Amino acid sequence: MQIERTIKETKHTIEQWKQEGNTIGFVPTMGYLHEGHKSLIDVAREENDKVVVSIFVNPTQFGPKEDLAAYPRDFDQDVLLCEKSGVDLIFYPTPEEMYPQGFCSFVDMTGLSEELCGKSRPTHFKGVQTIVAKLFHIIPANRAYFGQKDAQQLAIIKRMVKDLDFDIEIIGCPIIREADGLAKSSRNVYLSREEREQATVLYQALRLGEQAVLDGEQDAWKIKQMIINHIKTKPLARIDYVEVVEFSGIKPIEKIEGSILVAIAVYFGKTRLIDNVIML
Repeated sequence: MQIERTIKETKHTIEQWKQEGNTIGFVPTMGYLHEGHKSLIDVAREENDKVVVSIFVNPTQFGPKEDLAAYPRDFDQDVLLCEKSGVDLIFYPTPEEMYPQGFCSFVDMTGLSEELCGKSRPTHFKGVQTIVAKLFHIIPANRAYFGQKDAQQLAIIKRMVKDLDFDIEIIGCPIIREADGLAKSSRNVYLSREEREQATVLYQALRLGEQAVLDGEQDAWKIKQMIINHIKTKPLARIDYVEVVEFSGIKPIEKIEGSILVAIAVYFGKTRLIDNVIML
């Protein structure tokens, strides 16, 4: 397995692989890898000749009061997981490599990025789109793999790829959960024992909403209220949002029909957790 720190080296390696006729699968990450990331790597390994993982805590997607400095990092453990999973190359750049002095170009969009997490984190998706666009130029893979836990991000990346004519297939992969239903996240390490216990309410609430839809409920407001009321049974939970939206366009709806996304963001202490269910 290769570990490369510079854009120049990485581009050279990818170019060689492509000239040899290899297909390339790419998994962009911010490190502190867990079973959710491994599931993406495993699918990429099955579907491609070569697998590349990027590890980069992207400063432009953090707001001024968010946890950039405290974001968990463990590169040695990340390397072990990648080696065991059959990764061929880790791209591990510095912030200065990705954002050299004088950097002032960004990628942004309207619509999809303005709902859900975009309301409380207004600069977040601008940073996400910019770094992903840069990575797609540095690592021109055949396929890139993203988890459905970040469902809004997945929809935004798919739209960006379509709008800007990137020659890459975007693959969404299922959420990986703990045994009690909590979605795996690098931020789960921030939770105290009591917060961690109460955080299981998120998936429970989503399952209630999902079951109501399966039972025939078509009123989006009623689904939202059912989820909100269940989350509020846990005193440490502080709701950022609970929304029912049309999946591809991330637009609020009144009636349940077509492909929908039920998405939530909830604080436990200072830790903001997101989760969702997608019904196609």
